[in-house]
Amino acid sequence: MNLEEIKKLEDQLWEAADTLRANTDLKPNEYATPVLGLIFLKFSDNKYAAYEEVILAEFEELQGTRRAKNIEDIAIKHCGFYLPPKARYKYLLELPESADLATEISNAMQSIENFKKDDKFVDVLPKDEYAAFSRLEEGKKALKGLLRSFSNIPTDASGDVFGRIYEYFLGKFALSEGQKGGEFFTPTSVVKLMVEVIEPYHGTVYDPACGSGGMFVQSLHFVEHRNDQLKAHGELEEKDSTIDLSVYGQEKTRDTVKLAKMNLFVNGLRGEIKQANSYSEDPFESYENFDFIMANPPFNVDDVAIATVENDKRFNTYGLPRKKTKNKKTDGKDETVTNANYLWISLFATSLKNQTEAEARNSGRAALVMPNSASDARNAEEDIRKQIIEDNLIYGMLTLPSNMFYTVSLPATLWFFDKNKTDDNILFIDTRNIFRQIDKTHRDFTDEQIQNIAMIGKLHKGRRREYVLLIDSYFSLGMQILKETVSDIEPAIEHLKAVVADDRALKATVDMLNDNWHALSPLQCKYQAYLETHDMSQITNEDIDALNIDQIGFLQAFRPFFKALQENNKQLDKGIRQKEKANKEQVALIRQELTDAKEADDKKLIKEKDTALKVLTVIAAEIKAIKELLAIIRDDRKRAEYYFNHIEWLQQRFPKARYEDVTGLCKLATPEEVKEQDYSLNTGRYVGVVIEEDGRTEEEFIEYIQEMSDELLGLNEKAKHLESVLNTNINQILGIKSYDN
Repeated sequence: MNLEEIKKLEDQLWEAADTLRANTDLKPNEYATPVLGLIFLKFSDNKYAAYEEVILAEFEELQGTRRAKNIEDIAIKHCGFYLPPKARYKYLLELPESADLATEISNAMQSIENFKKDDKFVDVLPKDEYAAFSRLEEGKKALKGLLRSFSNIPTDASGDVFGRIYEYFLGKFALSEGQKGGEFFTPTSVVKLMVEVIEPYHGTVYDPACGSGGMFVQSLHFVEHRNDQLKAHGELEEKDSTIDLSVYGQEKTRDTVKLAKMNLFVNGLRGEIKQANSYSEDPFESYENFDFIMANPPFNVDDVAIATVENDKRFNTYGLPRKKTKNKKTDGKDETVTNANYLWISLFATSLKNQTEAEARNSGRAALVMPNSASDARNAEEDIRKQIIEDNLIYGMLTLPSNMFYTVSLPATLWFFDKNKTDDNILFIDTRNIFRQIDKTHRDFTDEQIQNIAMIGKLHKGRRREYVLLIDSYFSLGMQILKETVSDIEPAIEHLKAVVADDRALKATVDMLNDNWHALSPLQCKYQAYLETHDMSQITNEDIDALNIDQIGFLQAFRPFFKALQENNKQLDKGIRQKEKANKEQVALIRQELTDAKEADDKKLIKEKDTALKVLTVIAAEIKAIKELLAIIRDDRKRAEYYFNHIEWLQQRFPKARYEDVTGLCKLATPEEVKEQDYSLNTGRYVGVVIEEDGRTEEEFIEYIQEMSDELLGLNEKAKHLESVLNTNINQILGIKSYDN
């Protein structure tokens, strides 16, 4: 399945699952886990089916011999688990309507656990949770419908496809559950950014507040993507692309541990998740034990007893965030930390492998999410921060935009540690102006924004080759879209010409639009020459400056092309809006005249006005057709321009393909500068003041304003109509003759 097919399938499956909210008495926190369990069940069936032929062949071959084995052991050897007949998806799907489906699914889940023979997987799958579907008849029908919907997942869908679907559902449930959902799910785009910066491509990954395991899944995706890139550039052989990654997580909530274990299973990740409270339990002996660490721990916890952590070297190495008082008791209660944020920061600093091991393994990096307030915290927290800074553990600080999390509306900060630092500076990055608006209250990063932000750190490390390769990939994607859209554009413009043939001004603009699209041909030739000049698989550090200059020149050649198309679209949109407005005004006038003619019983005039309305209706249909054609042309152009805009974003800020401080975006601060700021790690103090924007380009903002204006006009018209109907009805009730039209 390609990405577009997967996205379509994800949306279809979620639509089916979301009907549970309307058609049953179940709440999201009641059906989230059972739904994820069905995804797991379908994945298990698919995976087992892929091995079934081999399993049966070996079973039959060994039957009657001294080496005979039962089918369960053979299945576990090949597949990792055994699926008995009554746990097969087809069996469940074909059960009669009278069957107790909830119980059958529960039994299927239990049988998978029984035959997996893995202590780590005991009591993980949802079983009792399905009983809630049996409370009402609607629930029983909904469960059957959900089972049918999930059968649409292709039988040959890979583990990666299931991983994507599972992660997609986790995000959707988190969004629908609000505060509760946010406890187990960190938005995928934030996790992707953390992973892109610390690059955990091998070794051990630890998350002491792992939630549903999203950090681990994105680490796996990072390694897979990195391997694909290396193979594409001839830097990695297929035989050497084995993924060497082990993940370890702990989570205090039992149900969330189950979600995480299922998440690891459907993604094929090797590792272990344990239920544990990270303040008081250390099941993995984390001190200096891990190559990479990532987490989004709970913010601002203030009820952790000092006695729990004061003798634990995970937390006391840099000092404890305790009240600066000699009293051990407060109002008869045990002393607690002022704020647990710095317990987590200390846990990260101490859980990374020691510097010698980190250097040898090219590891020792960590990323964690903290509230902005932690960057400036005073008193005991300030002492801890000062010590960590002076130990040169902090690689960088990155401020996120607001509304990126489901449970936190204010901006948060990502802290990055690195025991392999080559200097004693700290990189500060402010991304408050970089985001995509999902809806009125939520934002995220696009994949390209993530790559661009991560590139800041790579340039700081001198990895210039990756910068020009990223820009080259954007050129490739943009040019591919332009090539594909030509087949859409040409017939659309021809159709447009026919529709506006009677309007001289619009026809002239369409002709100009056609000419501008034909300007693409020489640009395609220029791109071909660029490809022939530069073999990306052979690029060395000596080639980068020349390549960067060529890339800048190539982008500049495209600017007039896109600008002309934007202007064409703007003129056409303006002309069509005027035409549409005039037509609507004419329709309103004719309708008024028709009403008057009906009251006067003027049949000739009525016929004349009816004919006029039909003509205006045809014109309205033509206008609608023009708008649809313009939308196709505009969308095709914007899809291609999207990648060129990202190139421009990078080249404007790093024109020499080298790291440099950019006001409002990034600053490499020296130890002296950090000391001058009293060891504050507040990004705004270093990069400069940023005026938060809405993330839209000028064109997108104009389109947004136009959409709002159109919506307002529509609402005003509807309000006038309702007012007229209301007045007429009231007058009729009161027996008053109405003269209101």
